[in-house]
Parts: sequence; structure tokens; C-alpha cells
Amino acid sequence: MEAKKNILTYTGLRKYEDELHDLKVVKRKEVAQKIKEAREQGDLSENAEYDAAKDEQRDIETRIEELEKILKNAEVVVEDEVDLDKISIGCQVKILDMEYNEELNYKLVGSTEANSLKGKISNESPVGKALIGATIGQVVDVETQAGALQYKVLEIQRSN
Repeated sequence: MEAKKNILTYTGLRKYEDELHDLKVVKRKEVAQKIKEAREQGDLSENAEYDAAKDEQRDIETRIEELEKILKNAEVVVEDEVDLDKISIGCQVKILDMEYNEELNYKLVGSTEANSLKGKISNESPVGKALIGATIGQVVDVETQAGALQYKVLEIQRSN
């Protein structure tokens, strides 16, 4: 089975590459030093600092593995080349919630980068799926757990 492609914007790619570099170069050394210092304290069987450092080391290695897997299967969306005639990954969109007459701004990103608190919605989310391919002026219907919603596409822009 082929691994799922992780669709990333260039910004997302840089963020993950920087985090991976920091974990490998800085954090690994820091935790190795903590383990060394804890070992020098003697008996490891009741050494809380040693246990905490080993836990931290395990967490760092797990995150490194996750990041390497994300980056290995990354497909980068070149935001400067995004077609502004219809909504696609990498677009910044302004939509109107028809029920509440409220304007919403979202950036469409791959599921790896999604963060609804920062206005980044996944192409795999119900709203993201419904918006992909929509054009300015089009009304899209979205089936969510809260029921059916309607959004009108007001603007499609390149995200900065």
C-alpha cells in the first residue's frame, strides 16, 4: 500500500524542516547531556531525573520519526502558481455563512497543516471538501455533524 501524500504549503514544509533540524541538532544533545548528568548521580533505579530524561528522549525520537515520515511523503503546493479561478489547496478564501450572514476567512491546506484556531482548514474536512473547486459567487452545501450548512464564496486569493 502506498503511503498517503502529505500535502503541504511551502510555509508548512519549512516549519517541519526547521523543527526536524532543531530536534536532531539541539534537542538530542540537550537530552543526552541530561541523561549523562543523571547517570553521574549514581543509582538509576530510583533516579527521577534519569527517568524524565529517558522519557524526553523517547518523545524526541518519536517526533523525529513522525516528521521524517511527513517530509518523505510531502507534496508541496506552490502557492504562487495556484489557480485563482477556483478554490484549491494553498488559497485564502473569504466565504459568507448564509445562515448567520457572517464572513469567514480560511486558508485551505493539507490535513497535516490544518489548524482551525489559526484559520487553516484541511482539504479533507467537510468544509474544505465542499469548497475545493468552487468559484466566486458559488454557493456550496456542507454536511456536518451539526447539520447542513451553506456558504457563498466571496473571494479567492493567494495566501501570503
